[in-house]
Amino acid sequence: MTTNESLFERAQAVIPGGVNSPVRAFGSVGGRPYFVERGEGPFVYDVEGKRYIDFVQSYGPSILGHAHPAILAAINDAASRGTSYGAPTENEVRIAEEMCDRVAGMEMVRLVSSGTEAAMSAIRLARGATGRDKIVKFAGNYHGHTDSLLVAGGSGVAQQGLKGSEGVTAGAIADTIVAPYNVVPELDESIAVVCVEPVAANMGLVAPAPGFLEGLRAECDRVGALLLFDEVITGFRLCRGGSAAWFGVQPDVWCFGKVIGGGLPMGAFGASREAMGNLAPLGGVYQAGTLSGNPLATAAGLAALSHLTTDAYEQLTATASRLQEGMLDAFAAAGVSAVLPRVGPLLGLFFTDIEPHDFDSAKAAADNGVYPRFFHGMLDRGIALAPGAYEALFPSLAHGTAEIDATIEAVAEVASTL
Repeated sequence: MTTNESLFERAQAVIPGGVNSPVRAFGSVGGRPYFVERGEGPFVYDVEGKRYIDFVQSYGPSILGHAHPAILAAINDAASRGTSYGAPTENEVRIAEEMCDRVAGMEMVRLVSSGTEAAMSAIRLARGATGRDKIVKFAGNYHGHTDSLLVAGGSGVAQQGLKGSEGVTAGAIADTIVAPYNVVPELDESIAVVCVEPVAANMGLVAPAPGFLEGLRAECDRVGALLLFDEVITGFRLCRGGSAAWFGVQPDVWCFGKVIGGGLPMGAFGASREAMGNLAPLGGVYQAGTLSGNPLATAAGLAALSHLTTDAYEQLTATASRLQEGMLDAFAAAGVSAVLPRVGPLLGLFFTDIEPHDFDSAKAAADNGVYPRFFHGMLDRGIALAPGAYEALFPSLAHGTAEIDATIEAVAEVASTL
């Protein structure tokens, strides 16, 4: 019989650390990962047949739940005609139109294959459009693993206890300025772009302080810098128009991923028609990708977006709110200090008394040793959370009353052991 243990032993022999993304490793929580055999709705099943209520949901893409019939049908239909052409397709146009229709101020998009690629390309676009070199990012924000943005990153970088990455040269980050999250930095005319997660979702979940995003907008306007919202996580999850609609602050450049691919690899970056006119073949900023706008991914993305109506967002938010309240009650009853920051349907968890407001306070809460015990207690009871304290929880449209009730019951049991 194939087991999680035997697969992990085989994986470690041929895959570094046995995983193809460090966030899947159990290094910060201990133990070894489970290997998923299939997913269905709010559940995943491992190769040993154990079922988990899944709040990882592929770290965000599976907003409809796993193996949604409409997405599977769209993928099957697209695959029956071919998987990649190296030529434009109608669905590339359709999903670009859909995204621009949803996001006010975004007039054009370029499709890519990942969130990392979207952020990397958007930075290049910003530098080309402004003729400036320097960029600003915020400690604990994660914008993928491109060299210039990997310093002081959240998610797997923080989870591994790293400040950056070996192999990234001093020259690669010489033009990157790191500022504390939720503090508006003073800029000058050397700054091309300020990159920010409008809701920081890679250091647990840290909401923007009142006035923070508005302050960034005003400061960028003052010096002629561009403001970039990295919406790889928040895009089309918070609401129909993303963070700009949610907070009422419009950036100059957007990055997307996760939800727009319907579970398949896809990212995108967008801006005004004027800014995007700097991209080749119109302008001198070069960017390309063999699999950009892949027909399977665009079909899946269109199917996902078609289900994300106003009612769907209300349901997602209600589910996250009910989960938040139930977990808080369970922790309080057990005398466990915990906060669960929530922004719409996005939910975080910190074992601390005070809600973190930046990376330093998030790190102190994440590294206090409580999360690994909670994680394994939940996993033993059939609830799958991310194997690291720097990730958000992702309730999906498939999580119903029964799954939320079972999760809250498990939280109460585990909390009593903490």
